[in-house]
Amino acid sequence: MTGGPTRFGGREDVALVMVLDCADLDRSAAFWCGVLGYTTEPSSSERYRALQPPDGNGIELLLQRVPEPKTTKNRLHLDLRVPDLEAEVARLVALGARRVTDDPIEEDGWTWYVLADPDGNEFCVLQQPEKPADGDHGDC
Repeated sequence: MTGGPTRFGGREDVALVMVLDCADLDRSAAFWCGVLGYTTEPSSSERYRALQPPDGNGIELLLQRVPEPKTTKNRLHLDLRVPDLEAEVARLVALGARRVTDDPIEEDGWTWYVLADPDGNEFCVLQQPEKPADGDHGDC
């Protein structure tokens, strides 16, 4: 795959693609492009829509239209690691996300909220632990 887009797989002959079920391709494409800053091309397919970073380097998100609604917790979800948690959550809610957790969750120094896209697919928005100041090695 020399010279092609980076797909962030461990093997050069494998491209990692995340597939997300949805009910409405246009609505989901608009939402996830807004969330991730991805782009999409119009498609003649009534079942699939590929979303990619503008430069083509990164993991493709393939939307798959399915007839059944989501009914249980996702077994796999996306994590969005951001520098300003509250601002990003507000931005995503304005795009159409729904808060699943009202209060932030804190664990091992990480802070996050669980949100859901317009189809109810959960994803997390996280802020990493604060790094110790130079010369400060914590309690070690």
